[in-house]
Amino acid sequence: MAMEYESHNWVWDVLYYCPRLFSGLMLTAALLGLSTTYFGGIGLFPLSYVWSDSGVFHKNKCEKKHIRVYMDGCFDLMHYGHANALRQAKALGDELVVGVVSDEEIIANKGPPVLPMDERLALVSGLKWVDQVIANAPYAITEQFMNSLFNEHKIDYIIHGDDPCLLPDGSDAYALAKKAGRYKQIKRTEGVSSTDIVGRILSSLKDTEEGGHTTSTLSNGDLGERHRSQRGQISQFLLTSQRIVQFSNGKGPGPNARVVYIDGAFDLFHAGHVEILKKAKQLGDFLLVGIHTDHIVREHRGMPYPVMHVYERSLSVLACRFVDEVIIGAPWEITKDMITTFNISIVVHGTVAESNTLLPGETDPYSVPKRMDIFRFLESPKSLTTSCVAERIVTNHEAYMKRNAKKAEREKQYYEESSEPSLICIIFVTYFCFFPSFMRF
Repeated sequence: MAMEYESHNWVWDVLYYCPRLFSGLMLTAALLGLSTTYFGGIGLFPLSYVWSDSGVFHKNKCEKKHIRVYMDGCFDLMHYGHANALRQAKALGDELVVGVVSDEEIIANKGPPVLPMDERLALVSGLKWVDQVIANAPYAITEQFMNSLFNEHKIDYIIHGDDPCLLPDGSDAYALAKKAGRYKQIKRTEGVSSTDIVGRILSSLKDTEEGGHTTSTLSNGDLGERHRSQRGQISQFLLTSQRIVQFSNGKGPGPNARVVYIDGAFDLFHAGHVEILKKAKQLGDFLLVGIHTDHIVREHRGMPYPVMHVYERSLSVLACRFVDEVIIGAPWEITKDMITTFNISIVVHGTVAESNTLLPGETDPYSVPKRMDIFRFLESPKSLTTSCVAERIVTNHEAYMKRNAKKAEREKQYYEESSEPSLICIIFVTYFCFFPSFMRF
């Protein structure tokens, strides 16, 4: 017994002479969740139980931080590439804040914009992935603006595509954001850009002049098969089923939903399109939009329309927050079978259109819904048309040609400089080649 007492005596000595050491051991045991019965029956409540009422451990460790991301741009001649960029940006956070660069900044850094600020704001605000818009954003992320984003707008990350965004002096517009470690990059959508669209229209102008036509016939006449094949080579866009799924809401109309149908070309998707779609959606629960084929658009409007082919136009419309579904390659005439198949409750058409006149011998495409008394005209909020947008480019074609050339030169210089091997890389390769024994160390 004496021996047994002796063997445990050191425990009490430690407790008496080294209370801090013993307390530390007990605290460690409590934190590790060990049972206090291993310590001679000395009662000690688990630390989490003792502090449970204090709220120290009440915070959910799995609580996810709400991420706000920011992406800016000119968003001139809004197209599906812009929409896809913003879709990717939204996927990197919970809320997407979009900065729309001012007209003055675009003029100073790129050249005159095709669309003024109010039209570009309407387009960006109308996208389904955008939560907030900041008007008149700067072209370059300055330190002052970056601090405003972080502190006032609670932005966590600044997003941009993997294509270069260069200032007139050749420097990176997002250099400060990258240095701050708050920059994320997304993949650029290949096959389209505002520069490309301007080029398509200017190419049409050039062919028109070579064909002996004046610019006033831009929306009329056929420039022939030669020009048609040239336009076919300009667009490099290839549609996939995955891209349609990414842009789609993925939901059909409910059993008692009021389905509204509106059709058109929706070429060079602009603010007028956004406003009429918004107004159409207000008439029901589900907005179905018919996108006419290239052949139908060309037949009724002539070359060089449509500027964007049917798949490009469909994605631009599908990206609009007011649109629930699209019919890609919708027929010109709305039939009874079509109304029944899609359970259409009302068919609408805007008062502002490229042309409301019919071709010789053509019947009214809305005759069936009119007989069924489900057709109505919608007063278009804006008088803007695709031809108006195209004519702006034609009128200022010299300025846009200079703008495109300037951008191409900047990007060429950027890629040439980026492709030059660094000095460190050259030294390393040289040393490795001539002194292979270096690798032994």
